[in-house]
Amino acid sequence: MEDEKFDAIVVGAGPAGSAAALTMAKAGMNVVVFERGDQPGSKNVMGGVLFREATESAFGQFWNNGAPLERAVIDQRLWLLGKESVVMGGFRTEEFAQPPYNAFTVLRAHLDPWFAKQAEEAGAYVITETQVTDLIFDNAKVVGVRTGREGDLYADVVIMAEGINAFAAAKAGLRRDFTMENAALAVKEIHALPEEVINQRFNVPSGQGVTILLTGEFANNMMGSGFIYTNKDTLSVGFGAIVSHMVETKSRPNDLIEELKAHPAIKPLLEGSEIKEYSAHLIPEVKYEELPRPYGDGYMLVGDTAGFVNFLFQEGCNLAIASGRMAGETAVEAWKKGDYSSATLQAYGDKLKDSFVMKDLYSLRNAPAFFRDHREFFGIYPRMLNAAMQEFLTVDATPKRVKAFEIFHMVRRTRPLWRIGKDMVGALRAFM
Repeated sequence: MEDEKFDAIVVGAGPAGSAAALTMAKAGMNVVVFERGDQPGSKNVMGGVLFREATESAFGQFWNNGAPLERAVIDQRLWLLGKESVVMGGFRTEEFAQPPYNAFTVLRAHLDPWFAKQAEEAGAYVITETQVTDLIFDNAKVVGVRTGREGDLYADVVIMAEGINAFAAAKAGLRRDFTMENAALAVKEIHALPEEVINQRFNVPSGQGVTILLTGEFANNMMGSGFIYTNKDTLSVGFGAIVSHMVETKSRPNDLIEELKAHPAIKPLLEGSEIKEYSAHLIPEVKYEELPRPYGDGYMLVGDTAGFVNFLFQEGCNLAIASGRMAGETAVEAWKKGDYSSATLQAYGDKLKDSFVMKDLYSLRNAPAFFRDHREFFGIYPRMLNAAMQEFLTVDATPKRVKAFEIFHMVRRTRPLWRIGKDMVGALRAFM
């Protein structure tokens, strides 16, 4: 392969890379994918949610074509935890249990090989256990990659889908390294439980699942949140927070997840389970204005490599797949024109801007900085809400009108009303 030139090289066989490779291979391009793990998915520990529409746009009716999915999500919950209590909200509908579905819980170690297989069956070469160490430039144009095993390989276009640890892209200056301020550390455990026990505890039948987003007291004054996702016969349980906040508060990830699991609202859900896996990984939390330009002469950046993560709604995989597909489509257009210049690949940037990827990220452009500086939304306010609900719902000889006044005074003692008003206005503006 050392002397061979490809139409396209994809670095990384995650969802973004496989979506790009599949799109290009289906169009007839000669594509090779390099994956540093021993198989696709071996370097990814995400057990999370896969959204149907973005995935279907690249991989077709994957849910009807053997994709290793866990459960169709029908119930999405938000829990604000106090010290010993919880305020719950959420939405449930049986419509999400029927085709074409809305979302699925997945385990990436199972799903990523399936994604890569679709690209292979379309004609792409997938080469594992191969680290891309450098990009090769001809003047300012990317023309190939340098690998440890296969030597130097060349292509008309290179698509970087390395993930957050984008060694080659960062080394080549295509994007900056993520720092403690713009990356979150997530830890996750996989808990084994019999399928029927999960069904009973989460009030769902087999094949249907629940997601729970958690924040509150256990976040230890950090911008962070936890999650529980139901799989077929396991639960994905985890917590993530900004790395700099963990350093500042001297919080250890394993302590945080243990505190989360010990909460009275969480502990019964995990009772009798056996921990099968423990893992940790970084997630981009990049400000909108600091996102790298996702294209240039001979290259495009997709997925986590480009910082495409919607932190507020915990969406990353759908942005990765959508950006991979759009990069693949742009590469096909460039292939047909025989022009891989920045001017041609700008079409990828235009596609992103016209899609939900950049529109959602733009809508939330002010939110990361705001919530980094207003951690009371992850601690003080959940604590106040839990205290207020407990006071109001405690039935005793105190009239409800008196309770309302007591709650009002409790809130004022905890946080001045002007600060609450300012915080709420700031939060609204963060989404505008």
